Amino acid sequence: MVADLSQLVKAYDVRGVVPDQWDEPLAELFGAAFVQVTEADAIVIGHDMRPSSPGLAAAFARGATARGADVTLIGLCSTDQLYYASGAQDLPGAMFTASHNPARYNGIKLCRAGAAPVGQDTGLTEIRTLVEKWSDHGLPATAATTPGTVTQRDTLTDYAAHLLGLVGLSGIRPLKVVVDAGNGMGGHTVPTVFEGLPLDLVPMYFELDGTFPNHEANPLDPKNIVDLQARVLAEGADLGLAFDGDADRCFVVDERGQGVSPSAITALVAARELARNGGRGTVIHNLITSWSVPEVVRENGGTPVRTRVGHSFIKAEMAEHGAIFGGEHSAHYYFRDFWNADTGMLAALHVLAALGGQEGPLSGLLDRYDRYTGSGEINSTVDDQAGRLTAIRAAYEDRDDVRLDELDGLTVTGTDWWFNLRASNTEPLLRLNVEARDERTMAAVRDEVLTLVRA
Repeated sequence: MVADLSQLVKAYDVRGVVPDQWDEPLAELFGAAFVQVTEADAIVIGHDMRPSSPGLAAAFARGATARGADVTLIGLCSTDQLYYASGAQDLPGAMFTASHNPARYNGIKLCRAGAAPVGQDTGLTEIRTLVEKWSDHGLPATAATTPGTVTQRDTLTDYAAHLLGLVGLSGIRPLKVVVDAGNGMGGHTVPTVFEGLPLDLVPMYFELDGTFPNHEANPLDPKNIVDLQARVLAEGADLGLAFDGDADRCFVVDERGQGVSPSAITALVAARELARNGGRGTVIHNLITSWSVPEVVRENGGTPVRTRVGHSFIKAEMAEHGAIFGGEHSAHYYFRDFWNADTGMLAALHVLAALGGQEGPLSGLLDRYDRYTGSGEINSTVDDQAGRLTAIRAAYEDRDDVRLDELDGLTVTGTDWWFNLRASNTEPLLRLNVEARDERTMAAVRDEVLTLVRA
């Protein structure tokens, strides 16, 4: 019987419940299909700490070697460590993780050589088609005379050295930093990356445990950084860092225990990357990042480029424009010197370098980068996404004091405010983000739009 992959293969990755939606035999087919579509002679595979990850990764390797590809297993790693291995070894890669999803989930993030993305338009559709075919008819005979080999390699030390070579940290003042790894892969990478730096590290939930016994490894949800906020205050720390399950995203808490907007981090890192590049370069940002980001980019000599939400769009724009950096409001940060891939760890090192390079607190440092008031993302369940978007466009399109664009959903921009309303690809939701120059204006615009959305 043909496997139903409609709920398993997403726009950018593979993700679903194990074993209900997929299992090791299916992972083996994905490995074979990945090799056939990429025409790879060799690949690299890593995995996170979820109970199902080692078995799924091993099955994927069996499928890959059956098609004649040599496999390098790098074992436990963060997603950006897998991207490092793909970039440094110039090999296609597969990372077994479901990021911040609950323990029963698992998935595969795939990339071509040099950490180039694999999504629906760049190979994932072909991989899905092959897996569906083979799940019904079985793997065809391979033309390979011999199966591929399997070797193991630890890349953690090399990954850390590469990141540290991109940020000057040797002269920073001592800092006390609390890190909440959420029982995810940050507990594996942070000790090695931070080793030898002038940091008083206070670890939280560093034990690798894919059942997530303390809280979900999703710092985007405010309830999951409550423990970190309290610990920063209790320790009198200079800042706190929170990583998601596969440690490719990093969220920041200042010395007051307040969460820092990822847009402010994007602006700070953009300024630093532009300085590294002589005040020249392009910076990519998605359309729900703060107005602060393009302002700071221009003030530091750079050229901002606005794009849709989603890592495939960011990476495509990075490559097209030769951009030096890109940031999303979801705390994904992309670097030219990291093969255009995203790494929360490198963003965290930039924050540490900026803070440690001056005497003031983090909140004061970030004042220049956090200039506006945002609503955060507000989700509304609707029966007809397209119909509601059309109705809201109609409510604003005849106004002389606003401008509209539809790069991604609907963006309406006034003199002192803007909002973006986008449909979810996977749920019957409309997602609203509002920003304004002051809290009162933001609240008024937010409430006006929500009244229309929920009418």
